Amino acid sequence: MTTYINDDIIEKIKDSCDIVDIISDYVQLKKSGTNYVGLCPFHNEKTPSFTVSESKQYFHCFGCGEGGDAISFIMKRENLDFIDAIKFLGDKYNIEIKADKIDDEEIKERERLYEINRQAARYFFNNLSESHKSMDYLKNRRINLQTIRKFGLGYANDNWDSLHEYLVSKGFKSQEIEKIGLIGKKSGNNGYYDKFRDRIIFPIIDTKSRVIGFGGRVMNDSMPKYLNSKDSIIFNKGNHLYGLNLVSKYSDRKKILLVEGYMDVISLFANGVNYAVACLGTALTERQARLLKRFGEEVFICYDSDEAGIKATLRAIEILVKTDIRPRIILLPSGMDPDDYIQKMGKIEFDKLFIKSLNHIDYQINIAKDRFDIETIEGKIEFTLEVARIIKTLNSPVEQDVYIKKISEETGVAFEAIEAEIRKSNSFTKRDYSYKNWKNKDKISPTSINIVSGQIKAELDLLLLMIEDKDYFDIINESLTPNSFSKEEFNKLYDIIIAEYKTENTLNFDKISQIYYNEIGNKEVIELLINHDINYQATKIEEIIDDLINTLLLSKLELEREEIIQNIEKLEKKEDKSDEENKMFLDYCLELTNINNKIKSIKHK
Repeated sequence: MTTYINDDIIEKIKDSCDIVDIISDYVQLKKSGTNYVGLCPFHNEKTPSFTVSESKQYFHCFGCGEGGDAISFIMKRENLDFIDAIKFLGDKYNIEIKADKIDDEEIKERERLYEINRQAARYFFNNLSESHKSMDYLKNRRINLQTIRKFGLGYANDNWDSLHEYLVSKGFKSQEIEKIGLIGKKSGNNGYYDKFRDRIIFPIIDTKSRVIGFGGRVMNDSMPKYLNSKDSIIFNKGNHLYGLNLVSKYSDRKKILLVEGYMDVISLFANGVNYAVACLGTALTERQARLLKRFGEEVFICYDSDEAGIKATLRAIEILVKTDIRPRIILLPSGMDPDDYIQKMGKIEFDKLFIKSLNHIDYQINIAKDRFDIETIEGKIEFTLEVARIIKTLNSPVEQDVYIKKISEETGVAFEAIEAEIRKSNSFTKRDYSYKNWKNKDKISPTSINIVSGQIKAELDLLLLMIEDKDYFDIINESLTPNSFSKEEFNKLYDIIIAEYKTENTLNFDKISQIYYNEIGNKEVIELLINHDINYQATKIEEIIDDLINTLLLSKLELEREEIIQNIEKLEKKEDKSDEENKMFLDYCLELTNINNKIKSIKHK
């Protein structure tokens, strides 16, 4: 018997690991560009040659040649086998590890099934060069020999049992071949037939370079258009992505693009886009979403522009948001898919689509606009309710506020009404701690200000947390700069809090409010603080503080980003641009890149 850990647990460990965090326990790392460097822990050296890539979650030493991911680092450094390294990391990241026992015979069976697939892939590949029809088909799709070899493309001829006979001649049993769906039983159990016939074959290869299944596509209008391997003990459609083996090898992992079909991935790769993947004939799963998150800092979706593509995009957004991914959506002209677009327009024009991409909220709102006629009362109500549901998925009060204002202006529905619709079913947890020093709360009348923006709410949260506890103040103060708050009155209150903490270890809200009132003479801010509740649990305050600070920074950057995109789009529409306008266009693009990098930096802190 051999100890075995379920692949889901291993993937969860990989998703949770931060290689910089792990290696920092053993090596003093220094930031160097986008990577980190330090002295190699595997050999003696005086000049750092040990490099850690945070984006790729990979380490490599240029001195001794050691390299790998977080798991392999722990295996080497702690002298552990794979199973114990997984357990070690499980303890570090509080992930429960359940190790099962697997029979040695099952291990042998798995290896044998992988070998059957490998031999089948070789058979299909050799068939391709002998089939003029299939080679002409790929040539017409502009797929060259280099790309054919890179993806291991093949051809299943139209004979009923040639693959079966070939694999049996290699020493495999019919029952084994049937297990992975390459053949099926004839009616009456009278022998076997090949499942893949007269189709272009796409081997599905995992990130360990094992052939785990196949996809097959017809070259005419017959149905079904695509045929995929059935699930087996070595293959599950919902656990893998087509093309991920090449993304893991060639992409810089800054972004990853989700497309619909095998040909989209291949065509994009052939034209220099080496970060595209596709699902395997099913809707996107949470496991696949986690893979996207691991292999790309930013996730983009580029599905077909037809009705089916729109529905698939909305489903994918729902899954990605559940996995804490905020995808951006690339819009294609009507009737085109990624393969069509890059073949017709080329890589430069395809790259421009990323600049014009929509965040997932804007995309969903645009789809809702197409569904409802907001010129009618019924349509306006249905549209507003649908958009309220979309906005509700945002965790940031600042972002919610921006979209509420936008929809209010577009529909004429009052800000307060949309906000109430969003708030009424939000499941915020009431804070489990109280402000002990607020003895005179009942002496101050409720504020007359009824509308408080999302940004103001976040700022009030930060101010109250600083008053509540010096530890909270130290965390927040470290991240803020002078005039960080949007209101001058708040910045003055912040200055008072800083001054008081220089001589005191605890603050009294009554005292702070009195100092503020005496110096500033503004009762309204005190009323806002008194009447403002914080709906957070004490056990998560540090995490919340980080989110609040990031929310303020991100909201400002996102607004700047949208403004720049609008400027880029305006200039793009002009056919005859002056030299000055061309320079402005390039400057805007550069500025957009800088803002995108800042946003990524905040999101990946």
